[in-house]
Amino acid sequence: MQVRSSEVMMMAEMWISMGPQHPMTHGLWTLKIKVDGETVVDTEPDLGYIHRGVEKICEARDFTQITTYCDRLCYASANTWSHSYIYAVEDLLEVEVPERAEYIRLIAVELQRIASHLMWLGAYGPDIGNLSVMVWCLREREMMMDLLQELGGSRMHYNFPRVGGVKRDLPHGFAQRARAKVSLFLNRIQEYEALFDESTIFLIRTQGVGYSKPEEMVNHGVTGPNLRAGGVNYDIRTAHPYSVYSELDWEPPVERPSIKGADCYDRYRIRVEEMRVSAMMVLEALDKIPRGADTYHEPGDPAILAKAPSRAPEGTSGSHHFEDSRGESMFYLAGGGEGRGKMPYRASIRSPMFITIPYASKCMVGYKVADIPAIMGSFDPCIGETDR
Repeated sequence: MQVRSSEVMMMAEMWISMGPQHPMTHGLWTLKIKVDGETVVDTEPDLGYIHRGVEKICEARDFTQITTYCDRLCYASANTWSHSYIYAVEDLLEVEVPERAEYIRLIAVELQRIASHLMWLGAYGPDIGNLSVMVWCLREREMMMDLLQELGGSRMHYNFPRVGGVKRDLPHGFAQRARAKVSLFLNRIQEYEALFDESTIFLIRTQGVGYSKPEEMVNHGVTGPNLRAGGVNYDIRTAHPYSVYSELDWEPPVERPSIKGADCYDRYRIRVEEMRVSAMMVLEALDKIPRGADTYHEPGDPAILAKAPSRAPEGTSGSHHFEDSRGESMFYLAGGGEGRGKMPYRASIRSPMFITIPYASKCMVGYKVADIPAIMGSFDPCIGETDR
């Protein structure tokens, strides 16, 4: 029997399912890949395993109760998601936030950004064969979580922002402890760079692997560190300023990738630089905060919490773009209908990873199966916010 060469090729290709519990996926989802030998020729991401219907749950809760659900959209970056929601509510209810509360929010969000990137970097190490870095990163992440726990009172889900401000002021001695820990962290970032940049194995696994072209990322809606790793200077904090970011002296880090685009190494570098920038922003915010970082106001004081209406008139809407640790998050809220003034009539959430994961899976085509953990991990997936 004569077998055509095309039939031999078809017989050589096969689909492999990676997930839904594979450690490479960094969460509960399935990546299906078609391979020709060891080469990836096609991919198909399969999401929705932990879909919780958060948007519909929000439509049955009042504006204050929803904050706790937003904390749980991404356990590694809880504060950024609850703040993203709060800004949308304040746009809906037309609330003016005290300046001191805005500085406290910025400090909380940037500490959370550092903790989130440390969680990513620690998990990325084992993806490419470096187990030591996870212990190092979790060591520094504990310092950030200690500071966040002082603010919110919880270890992971802080429930810290409030409509009109924050739950409580900076605790006594917080500024001194924050300056000491953040300054120590800035020194230890150099240790991370030495651990990775002087590792031949890490460089081989990341450089020239998983190229993503900037124009393709823009067309697909990819945002955040993954986009800036491709050389596109787009950050919500500067493109559409909110809070008091415009009052600080900083610029978002942007990589200069090769002509082929950003690779895994570029995405690693951009997050390391972001941690350094966020740390400097925290130190500057502590110096510039109105009335001084060592001044304390009781919960509910007008200096940290403005009075806000509890009802949204029918026909009104509010939205807000927010620079999450993984890209542009967005909340859209529609005002309540008859008898629903205290809760949104409609809530819609934009997850940056819901956009990024399908694109990231296409960046694996043409590479080997062994490259998949390095490529997927470099995009920092979080499935909690993806499925919502």
